[in-house]
Amino acid sequence: MCNPFASERRALALALVLVACATIVRLAVLFVTPVELYPDEAQYWVWSRDLAWGYFSKPPMVAWLIAATTAIGGDSEAWVRISSVMLHGVAPLFMFATAQRLYGPREALLTVAIYSLMPGVQLSAGIASTDAPLLFFLSGALWAYVRLLEAPPTRLARAAWGAAVGLFLGLACLSKYAAVYFIVGLIVHGLVSAQARRAWRPIALTAAVSVLALMVAPNFGWNAHNGFATFAHTARNADWSATSFLHVDEVFDFLASQLGVFGPVPFVALAIGTFLAFRRPLATGPDKLLLVLTLPPLCAVAIEALLSRANANWAFTAYVPGSILAAAWLVRWRARWWTLGGLAVQAGVAVLFLACVVQPSLADALGLANSLKRARGWRVTADAILDRAQAEPTLSAVAVDNRFVFNELRYYGRERLARTGAPPIRMWVREALPLNQAEMQAPLTGAVGGRVMAVSRTPEFRTDFVRDFTRATARPLVSIRLDRLRTRDLTIFIAEGYWRRPRDPITGLPRP
Repeated sequence: MCNPFASERRALALALVLVACATIVRLAVLFVTPVELYPDEAQYWVWSRDLAWGYFSKPPMVAWLIAATTAIGGDSEAWVRISSVMLHGVAPLFMFATAQRLYGPREALLTVAIYSLMPGVQLSAGIASTDAPLLFFLSGALWAYVRLLEAPPTRLARAAWGAAVGLFLGLACLSKYAAVYFIVGLIVHGLVSAQARRAWRPIALTAAVSVLALMVAPNFGWNAHNGFATFAHTARNADWSATSFLHVDEVFDFLASQLGVFGPVPFVALAIGTFLAFRRPLATGPDKLLLVLTLPPLCAVAIEALLSRANANWAFTAYVPGSILAAAWLVRWRARWWTLGGLAVQAGVAVLFLACVVQPSLADALGLANSLKRARGWRVTADAILDRAQAEPTLSAVAVDNRFVFNELRYYGRERLARTGAPPIRMWVREALPLNQAEMQAPLTGAVGGRVMAVSRTPEFRTDFVRDFTRATARPLVSIRLDRLRTRDLTIFIAEGYWRRPRDPITGLPRP
């Protein structure tokens, strides 16, 4: 007699092997790569030194995770990044459990393969970013929501699963505000699904909303206390100053970029399946659930691209439900060879990517040096700046006009800056209001502006930077070689008598 659970156990075993292998390889690469922290990673590390309920451009989760991992293993690059590897290792297991309940073992196993080999996940797993915790907690939220839909009709069960949905969604919101797309999808599902309306009885809805509100309230309070800085930054992310109103080319660029984020075969399967779904009724309730969770981020970001611009990863939340949906459709269509071919291509891309991370000279040889330029030469840059500062007597501060330099200097100069007598690092605030966390938290002020070593990386800001001092004397240029074609050039001045000139009330820029 055939054991109905044999295929489920086999699928789970294969999924665990795939996830374990991917995680072990990523961990090994993490600890041997010479690639330095990208500026945003250095920024998150700086945030992790001063834990709060929010930061200028992001919610606090990424800083909390870095604080936890570096407390365990120290401040090396690997321990700054390690939470991303671990979260991307657990997320597909949540997705396996969800796909297993919605469809079956074959779809569940393929879901794990699609997610684990997703090009966007390969990149996200190798850096400290907000996407890793976002996708992890959303995978948990989807699993909890499916359990809520299937929960026995008892008040305790519905309240428990409703609270679990609220908990995961709250943690996702503390990771990245893009979690709101998932919430929109849940609302839409409640409108189109009788099963969802039955599940969201008052007890379940109250539990979910209460826990979600409890989770996000401290971050909302932090924003209220800081002029809603994160919300304002998120709204400014799009370039609404473009000269033309509609940017059809940006929409095509965004959609094309999703082939590289999700993978060619999974994304094409998702696109074809969505087209067919609008031509005829969906075959199953799970299809409807996953589709209404997948479409909001893709549609919203496509509209944003049409009106201004969009980054490729802004719709990343679509690919938690999207991975399950693409797997289900590929299995249903019996597209075995297309599926295997697509996954083989993505596996090859993953191997090449990891090889370039381990040996950046390979990226140079393949003409991919530009992709690593922002993660090169920062240790040397920090040493060059601090060597110059050490040679200058009686400095009251080192001030920079670029947040990348500020954050990388704080990270790679952390040991020297911790010594007694080291000058504080300050960020020059160009406009009337801060535009980043460094400008908000460590601005250059008159109190430390007596005799400053001013480090300028931004030529268009340099004149205004120097004119905020009574006098300034140039020092020799610092030029850091990044690769055969690129250098990082810094102009250094010894400046005295900082005074913040008035800023224009309309533009926020320094007045002449």
